[in-house]
Amino acid sequence: MRTTADDTGFRAGALIWLAVATFSMGIDGYVLAGLLPQIATDLHVDAAAAGQLMSVFAATGAVAGPVLGALTGRWERKMTIVLALAVFVLGNLLVGLAPTYFWAMTGRVLSALGGALLNAVIGSYVIARTPEHYRGRALSLVMGGFLFATALGVPVGLVIGQADWRIPLFLVVGVGTAALIGIVARVPGLHLPPLSLRAALSPLTRPAILAVLLVPMGLMCASYLCFTYATLILGPRIGEGYPMIGALFGYGIVSLAGNIVSGRVTDRRGPVAVLTVIVATVLAAALLGWAGLMLPGIAGAVAGLAWFLTCAFFNGGSGVAAQTRLATMVPPAVAALVLALNNSAMMLGSALGSALGGVALAVGALPDQLLPLSGAVLAATLGVQLATAAAHRRRDTGGPVGVGEPPVGAIEPV
Repeated sequence: MRTTADDTGFRAGALIWLAVATFSMGIDGYVLAGLLPQIATDLHVDAAAAGQLMSVFAATGAVAGPVLGALTGRWERKMTIVLALAVFVLGNLLVGLAPTYFWAMTGRVLSALGGALLNAVIGSYVIARTPEHYRGRALSLVMGGFLFATALGVPVGLVIGQADWRIPLFLVVGVGTAALIGIVARVPGLHLPPLSLRAALSPLTRPAILAVLLVPMGLMCASYLCFTYATLILGPRIGEGYPMIGALFGYGIVSLAGNIVSGRVTDRRGPVAVLTVIVATVLAAALLGWAGLMLPGIAGAVAGLAWFLTCAFFNGGSGVAAQTRLATMVPPAVAALVLALNNSAMMLGSALGSALGGVALAVGALPDQLLPLSGAVLAATLGVQLATAAAHRRRDTGGPVGVGEPPVGAIEPV
């Protein structure tokens, strides 16, 4: 029997298997970055070439996500999830068995293609199958798998990867295969109205959606502007090595807590209000943290950790609110493209933040000065958020939203 988006409910049991899938993606996305020396030695390349395995994965995912999300819009959603996850697992298996650098790169591209589509279609599936008043909690459960991987899976992968860098990849394959079996057995199918390619790409013609995407991009830019160089900021105050590893572990745990809280608050207060609070709070944390870092001794260390973990909590909760907000702007049938665009915007923001921080340090800025620089990015992001929030209120009250804006839910069926 076909399951449509109208006769579904909130079923945590099925969503857990989707969370297992995102857990495997979370490990795969970060663990290799800590094993580049071993990879370079084993594949007989330099460290820079080994690092391209990470860069190509991110770039492929950012570009392929929206394209695959649009092209597969007519497909049954469960089948699409299974296919994407199978490609992702196969790509990681290829990397784990790769005899040469060429085959490792081929596997990374393959896993990036599967992961990009999987990330987009899982979000759209959850949105379509979940009643509106449960969407935040459902998304936080599924996204929690990814954040749990960054908090626990990546450190464990790094430890076991010291013996052989390929072992974490086999861990990803094992977890991904378990998720694949669970999804086939427990996740219901979902058929959405078929759309033409033009209708599937229609969100790209809506300025309101493109403006909203600037918010997660700005948040990630400000976050990675400092997170990439967190060791330079906190290391002199708390110590490098194990203290810094502990701080990064704490960041992952607190991010996971922020994700859980955000899911519940988003369901109660709405995603627009939650995003406004998140951007404003992270901006305040950047400015207060910068002032706190000027304090001497233990006070400066406490201030630095307070800033770091505050950012972790609110950044961890931003993904749920951003995805839920976008889900209210389009029909479920085109949600895969919009959520893929959201993922691409976050990846672009992360890359821009890391690059901007590197340029600032290269021209003579001190590591502590990255905080006010991130504050400037957040101030601009807050301006965009307030402007889009005002447009949201005008739309709800029937006022003019903008010339040429189609109504929410307007799609062109086949």
